[in-house]
Amino acid sequence: MLAASSRKHIVKAGRLCGLESDTGSPCGLPVPTEGHRPLADGGPALGPRLCCGAGSCARTNAMNTSPRSYKYYDLIMAAFVCVLLCSNLIGAAKAAQVTLPLIGTVTFGADLLFFPISYIFSDILTEVYGYGRDRRVVWAGFGALIFAAFMSFVVVHLPPAKNGFMDVYQTQLEGVFGNTPRIVAGSIIAFCCGSFANSYVMAKMKILSGGRHLWARTIGSTVIGQAVDTGLFFFIAFWGIWPQEQLLAVTLTQYLFKTCWEIVITPVTVRVIGFLKRAEGEDYYDTGTNFTPFTLKV
Repeated sequence: MLAASSRKHIVKAGRLCGLESDTGSPCGLPVPTEGHRPLADGGPALGPRLCCGAGSCARTNAMNTSPRSYKYYDLIMAAFVCVLLCSNLIGAAKAAQVTLPLIGTVTFGADLLFFPISYIFSDILTEVYGYGRDRRVVWAGFGALIFAAFMSFVVVHLPPAKNGFMDVYQTQLEGVFGNTPRIVAGSIIAFCCGSFANSYVMAKMKILSGGRHLWARTIGSTVIGQAVDTGLFFFIAFWGIWPQEQLLAVTLTQYLFKTCWEIVITPVTVRVIGFLKRAEGEDYYDTGTNFTPFTLKV
């Protein structure tokens, strides 16, 4: 640890590492005016990279197993699960229709406006906290979806009371929450596979790029993750039910809209990531990470 006087001198002589045009990886901790550059990859398995405040960037060794506490990680997890549940339970059953200039009438699932936010959360979690912590959030979302599907099934199939109000309400309840098993299975499987693909690509691109070009990582990972998610969902839920031409058209439309949504929101994503890196003092690199989806270990 540096003496207090030494750290004061460094802070005064240096600057706060901000969102650099060629790195996109702000940590917000004091570094010298020469700038903030990641160390070369290689060597022993290393964990998160932190600005040491002494004129260079260091990555904490993975052998250090001391648990870290974060200010915003739990809140982001809760927000992620909330968005995931709402987009799957409230918006998924409704087909919306709008008229756009130069395009005409477009029909899409109402969840299209909100479900992509879950991928933004995944990008933020992987970029700041690492693949392992994002993996825990994905499994939390998976558990929430399983419970919501089970609860919906039980509530819908419980015998309703015999009165006029419940006769109408039961029909409405079945219309909203009585999804077919194929749609439920498709939604859950597609979410897990797409989320893990998104996080894996994000983490690997960060290592390969040395932490540069954050915008390319957020968009590139979404291109892959949404392709897996959208393709699996429509194949599992509607293959053999819809005509193949219609199935392909709807799948492609949904995929393009979700990807464009991510591109539009990228400036906000980058700013949120920058804020969290500064607030948490964390900028995790997944060098040496075990990328298997089937564990809760960080």
